[in-house]
Amino acid sequence: MSRIGKKPVELPGGVSASVSGQTIEVKGPKGTRSFRATDDVTITVDDNVVTIKPRGTSKRARQQWGMSRTQVANLVQGVTEGFKKELEINGVGYRAQLQGKTLKLSLGYSHDVNFEVPEGITITVPKPTEIIVEGNDQQVVGQVAANIRAWRKPEPYKGKGIRYKGEYIFMKAGKKK
Repeated sequence: MSRIGKKPVELPGGVSASVSGQTIEVKGPKGTRSFRATDDVTITVDDNVVTIKPRGTSKRARQQWGMSRTQVANLVQGVTEGFKKELEINGVGYRAQLQGKTLKLSLGYSHDVNFEVPEGITITVPKPTEIIVEGNDQQVVGQVAANIRAWRKPEPYKGKGIRYKGEYIFMKAGKKK
């Protein structure tokens, strides 16, 4: 029995869900998201509760049960609160600024890095050394944050680079005389 799959997903006020076949569509204040489940699970919407049940007792059906429930819960969270990743920039002269739909990063290269903000994602720069990536799709928010971080990953000797807020970088000792 899936402990995650057994829990029903509550729909908060202002959020509606509709099922057509194996596709569930969730509408809320931050937009509309949908998820297509495999044929191994059954999705039902009763009042303000979404329940997912496995079809059969096969290993695959049980795997898809918990995963599908988590995907539906992420849809609900995405259209109500949204998802957010915070990045910090460390290093002398490293900074970020937003110019329209382009994030301009100065990361010690001979040129500035221009990062185009994709549709459905909001990027804010409260300080020149902080970047906040927000959106209603968890996967896209994480991928955009990873793409920004990939321009200058934190290095282990001085810790310079772009890191997630709260990320711990294991520091190495430099050369010994």
